[in-house]
Amino acid sequence: MAKRLAGKVAIVTGAGRGIGRCEALLLAQHGARVVVNDLGGAPSGEGADKSVAQSVVDEIRAAGGEAVANTDSVATMAGGKAIIDSAIKSFGRLDILINNAGNLRPKPIWEMSEEDWDAVVNVHLKGTFVCTRHAAPIFRQQRGGVIVNTASESGLGHYAMANYSAAKEGIVGFTRTVARDLGQFGVRVNAIRPRAGTRMATPEVLDTIRIQQEVLGFPALGNSWLSSDDEEIRPEQPATLAVWLCTDACSNVNGQVFEANGRQIGLWPEEEMSRVIHRPDADWDLDTLDRPAIRNYLIGHLTNKFAGKKK
Repeated sequence: MAKRLAGKVAIVTGAGRGIGRCEALLLAQHGARVVVNDLGGAPSGEGADKSVAQSVVDEIRAAGGEAVANTDSVATMAGGKAIIDSAIKSFGRLDILINNAGNLRPKPIWEMSEEDWDAVVNVHLKGTFVCTRHAAPIFRQQRGGVIVNTASESGLGHYAMANYSAAKEGIVGFTRTVARDLGQFGVRVNAIRPRAGTRMATPEVLDTIRIQQEVLGFPALGNSWLSSDDEEIRPEQPATLAVWLCTDACSNVNGQVFEANGRQIGLWPEEEMSRVIHRPDADWDLDTLDRPAIRNYLIGHLTNKFAGKKK
């Protein structure tokens, strides 16, 4: 097998289990030297276990690859800097950053605490920022590098997951903006929306899907209905897409969002308005918006599809 990433140095955050582990193993299989970052916490983000990252390092080394473990938290600026520094100290360079670390604390919005919100947003959205922030000067100086961020279909709407959804869709906007910041320096920044049966599919998360689809009567993720088969999607599938985006085959791809959904891999379009009304003088008022032709064109086709069934 050709080693498409020979000579490259990669960091994968949250690489101790699930999709991140598969990304780290595949990067190493293709010749990259890998920093395996993982705090080793529970799906909720609590606790720590250094052996989780080290076990993946041991797998890579047993297969003849090169890797080091890092257990710093992505949720702080100091932790993000330490993660990036570990690549430079261990391997002398950095070429690839996959921001994958995550946690979840599902609760309906009326029960969600500030701690629940901060714990999730700090790992997903801030964690993506802090690692990217410290990698960016390196990539800018060397005029090249690849960043792959991990978004989610949950960003399209997911019952009882407002913290997770907000963080994940924030990553989409972050990706599109940082691609504009760094594209001029030969750096490409893309995102994936993965779906896989990992330990993040906790009973609490599965319950949010059940309530949304079976009780309230609307699809679980955006407009997608989930089935029990989705729990069987292997994490290797989205990991393959993420690593492919790091190769020269995708050297022209920047600022894009892809989905890996079991048998399907797809490209998401950028948001655009589906219906537009126009007034030359820009003098909008409520009476104008109430005009039947205007109202019917703009919102006449809409219904409250989330009213659902009474729980």
